[in-house]
Amino acid sequence: MPPLRTALLQSSGLLGDTAVNLKALDEAAARAVEAGAGLLVTSEMFLTGYALPVEDIASLAEAADGTSARAVAGIARRHGLAVLYGYPERDGGTVYNSAQLIGPDGARLANYRKTHLFGCFEQEAFTPGDTQVVQADLNGLRIGIMICYDVEFPENVRAHALAGTDLLLVPTAQMHPFQFVAEQMVPVRAFESQMYIAYVNRTGPEGEFEFVGLSCLASPDGVTRTRAGRGEEMVIGEVDPELLRNSRENNPYLRDRRPGLYSSLV
Repeated sequence: MPPLRTALLQSSGLLGDTAVNLKALDEAAARAVEAGAGLLVTSEMFLTGYALPVEDIASLAEAADGTSARAVAGIARRHGLAVLYGYPERDGGTVYNSAQLIGPDGARLANYRKTHLFGCFEQEAFTPGDTQVVQADLNGLRIGIMICYDVEFPENVRAHALAGTDLLLVPTAQMHPFQFVAEQMVPVRAFESQMYIAYVNRTGPEGEFEFVGLSCLASPDGVTRTRAGRGEEMVIGEVDPELLRNSRENNPYLRDRRPGLYSSLV
């Protein structure tokens, strides 16, 4: 099985303008395909922007199968590229911080609602999701989805490992002064749970926040395979099933676990 070339779009888009951000996504998809990528991953809340008033988030939120989802499906189908994008999701009267994976044929493969909301802003704007592990199959790999703060809980990532996730996609809005998460924690998570992690951040000032960039693709051997800087850019990395298989054989954390000792954790 050949490696899955993955494009990480480190961008904050234009705050509050879904149409402009969809156009940017279309243009990024074209560049990603030109670079040989089969998957494009965006940042948290890419479609609308992150630092919006709560009432604006509510008004911009859409259903998982809404107008923007159909537009992203069209982009994916037109370019023959899978796309993972972050957006505010409306389900009836409830709003979630969500990320959706669209296949290269435009099919909706998976939709994830952020389970761990960070700070007063998110807790006021969103309802937390209650499904920990959301997965889909793509190019022979088991793809998992989380959002930002979720990956900072080791139990979350380990749950994905036990469910067979090969590549964990984590759109994020990582802000100053927590850049150590991108620099140190994400590669450690990839190593300790033996998976690839694509961590894709926003960048620059937005409202009261300063996003730090530093998007990365970390591999199960603990190596950062590609790393963005602090500004807007797209970086490319490869998810290699052979490296994954060898790393799991050489680092048998999942086989050597003793779950009977861990009951106090829950």
